[in-house]
Amino acid sequence: MNERLIHAPDFGRFELPWFNVPARLSLPELAGRLVILDFWTFCCINCMQVLPTLRRVEDAYPDDVVVIGVHSSKFSAEREPEKVKAAIARYDIHHPVVHDPDMTIWRQYGVRAWPTLVFVSPDGYVIGHAPGEPDPDRLLDVVGQVVAAGKSDGSIRGAALDLALQPAPLGPLLFPGKAKILPMPNGERRWVLADAGHHQIVELDAAWRERARYGSGTAGLKDGGRADASFSAPQGLIADDDAIYVADTGNHAIRRIERKTGAVTTLAGNGRRGPRLTRPMPGRDAALASVWDLERRGDALYFANAGSHQIGVYDLKDGTIQPLAGTGGENIEDGRASDALLAQPSGLALSPDGTCLAFADSETSAIRLLDLDGIGPKVRTLIGTGLFDFGHRNGPLDQALLQHPLGVAWLDAKRLAVADSYNSAVRIIDLASGTIDDLDDGSFVCQDSLCVPLDEPAGVALGDDGRILVSDTNNHRVVAYDPSARTYRTIAGSLSPV
Repeated sequence: MNERLIHAPDFGRFELPWFNVPARLSLPELAGRLVILDFWTFCCINCMQVLPTLRRVEDAYPDDVVVIGVHSSKFSAEREPEKVKAAIARYDIHHPVVHDPDMTIWRQYGVRAWPTLVFVSPDGYVIGHAPGEPDPDRLLDVVGQVVAAGKSDGSIRGAALDLALQPAPLGPLLFPGKAKILPMPNGERRWVLADAGHHQIVELDAAWRERARYGSGTAGLKDGGRADASFSAPQGLIADDDAIYVADTGNHAIRRIERKTGAVTTLAGNGRRGPRLTRPMPGRDAALASVWDLERRGDALYFANAGSHQIGVYDLKDGTIQPLAGTGGENIEDGRASDALLAQPSGLALSPDGTCLAFADSETSAIRLLDLDGIGPKVRTLIGTGLFDFGHRNGPLDQALLQHPLGVAWLDAKRLAVADSYNSAVRIIDLASGTIDDLDDGSFVCQDSLCVPLDEPAGVALGDDGRILVSDTNNHRVVAYDPSARTYRTIAGSLSPV
């Protein structure tokens, strides 16, 4: 081995929580394998988009390559081991993960950004750093070359790693995303819900009883009939009289479910993570990036392209797609929509008068508005100041703090409900007074037989009876809050813990 190479620090000497293995791992015991350290944090969309690429490597070289996730937290909520455990289950991670909340291993390896891959040779030397998202095919090719060379010179002596994967939670829902109203011709109230963990879309009646499911339940990108088609971790949706439109997040796609037949088709996206949106193009040619939520106004289907930090629009009439807000740079900057900077938009809500699109800009812990009418669309911020400014503070909007919100809904023309995900709370923005407060100040009474607090809610919606409906993601359920009665209860799913 070249003497100029740096000997890799042994991550096993630190007292840190490990997941997916029966005991902590050390570098010496992994000798004879190529080790890939994935420095990630579970809020980071770019980190999420690396996971399928790493899975390809793991599947191709199960004995010769060991992938280890090093979870280095950004948000305070991400420091909690139980939150990391839930994220591992939510993203279906099958490799070992070490939780490094104080960035001890991060500093040892000189990492500077999420995500970063560090490659350690079979004899324990750092042989490469790769910040950012790697090209999937290129990474697989490079790893294959290293493995082939190692087998040729005898340095790679592969052996299966002993894993201890946590079982998937059981229940009717698994890590649910957004819920939206499903219009019915007879005035009956129905709902559709993105059952992300089951890779399905669920139709529910007014009493939140299940009426139909769309998707096979196996992750994939396949068009076809109701039970044959496949989705991958869908997070958002919107419905009209004829169709349910799906933000098929894991497939980087927008899908359409024909309500009469249940047939699923793909409107845009090809299953691969796309670059930033720069120009109009046919939807069939577009490559999208972690589409997280949808809204509709007339023939305009708005979508949160979280992976490129943009909001785009799909024209339902001519099938074209184009960017609407965000340059593709990640930050918080208002102004003309095409020049604005966004940061992982993850929840969309069209105002009652249809002139404004509210969105949860997750990585800046912000709620922002995209004004659609007037002389060109413009972005303005209600709450949020920067990529590393977050917390749980009520009061005037210019002083308030959120922590990685994922969902937003209009309650009326002057009030917004926010799924403040990493604070595990629902917050209410009052535009008339310019303030924000918690929905539940501790006075709401739980009506469940087993009462548990919210855990990373990803979606919020207004029920026709005035109740506020919350997708309580890590508790695998939907909760209804009744502000008039000051009560709340589970209306769909279960309380099965991860």
